Amino acid sequence: MTTLAMGANAPLPSLTFALDVLLPQGAGIDVTALQLYANGKVRGDGDMCFFNQKTIGGGAVSLSISADKQSFAFDLAKVGSDVDKIVVNATLDNGAFSSVRDLKIVTSDGIEMPVDTSDRSEAALILCEIYRRNDQWKIRNVSQGFNGGLQALAEHFGVEVAAPAAAPAAQASPAPAAKPASVPETPRSTVNLSKVSLTKQESTISLKKADGKFGRIRVNLNWNQKPKPGGFFGMGKRSIDLDLGAFIEFQTGEKGVVQALGNSFGDLNNMPFTKLMADDRSGTSTDGEWLEINGDAWPSFRRILIVAFIYEGVANWQETDGVIRMMVPGQPEIEVRMNELSTSRKDVMCAVALLENDNNQIRVSREVRFFNGHEQVDRAYGWGLAWRAGRK
Repeated sequence: MTTLAMGANAPLPSLTFALDVLLPQGAGIDVTALQLYANGKVRGDGDMCFFNQKTIGGGAVSLSISADKQSFAFDLAKVGSDVDKIVVNATLDNGAFSSVRDLKIVTSDGIEMPVDTSDRSEAALILCEIYRRNDQWKIRNVSQGFNGGLQALAEHFGVEVAAPAAAPAAQASPAPAAKPASVPETPRSTVNLSKVSLTKQESTISLKKADGKFGRIRVNLNWNQKPKPGGFFGMGKRSIDLDLGAFIEFQTGEKGVVQALGNSFGDLNNMPFTKLMADDRSGTSTDGEWLEINGDAWPSFRRILIVAFIYEGVANWQETDGVIRMMVPGQPEIEVRMNELSTSRKDVMCAVALLENDNNQIRVSREVRFFNGHEQVDRAYGWGLAWRAGRK
């Protein structure tokens, strides 16, 4: 392992490699990678790789997100010859980086870059840069603070950021000046940096579409992938198996559950218009587990309760560092972190988020309530289903 101190650089031995930003448990950190040109700016919004645009440059840079790390896969052979460098950045949802410990970067080529966050008052950091010198690709540990959050950093590098969906009612926008008809305006797309983290203080959000049809809604569950001690006298290691599922109720009164237990994977095009896409038994998939909802059928739903279930491993929800992300077309990404401590080690199930039909709009509420099984969740939310033991 080669360790690079702040400001140090090293050659990259391969054009294809992974770069992992290892995150402290429970930290609300987003990472981005920007392709910059000779002027130190991007040329378009397609040069920004982040949570709302996970691949750029035809696969030159790709992002995958898990609970304890965010990883970039680089294929430098696909990077345009006019690209000067690629910078990797980190931004905090709230607070300053002085509150973050043990943040570091590791590449699959064996290069490690610790990031000193002590006394950092900034909410953004330029972590490292990947650049060309004399036809050789190199990497440098930058670890430089940046004032402002993700939007300020993106705009500094030339990214055009989409305006908020609606301005406050008290602010009246002046009428735009007339433009000569002979000079047509060519609109440039703007990148949407919107992400909503539901917390105890800000626990709900409403999603609106005029026709009540929301397209394909994707729900992702991810968690800490590190093996935990277990086995005889704790000498072995085992990973926590966290399952994603959903309790579903329709306007007709029909009810059901989509989950891996009992092989109830569901269906997108027919009832229950919800499908569990895969069952990750160990958390080794960097994408975790995915559940999809047919949002065009949303008027038929009354409510959906998104749940996570510890199928194997220690019932310690803080240790799982689990996070649910909901992606609805045309809406901000919604994030709910299961970073609270349950009151009982028998609590193997977490009710994470409740989606309710409010006049054909979606009201999303953060729940993060812990239970010792499906029947307890059922009673707490009044589903009224009959339960029996099951395995997957």
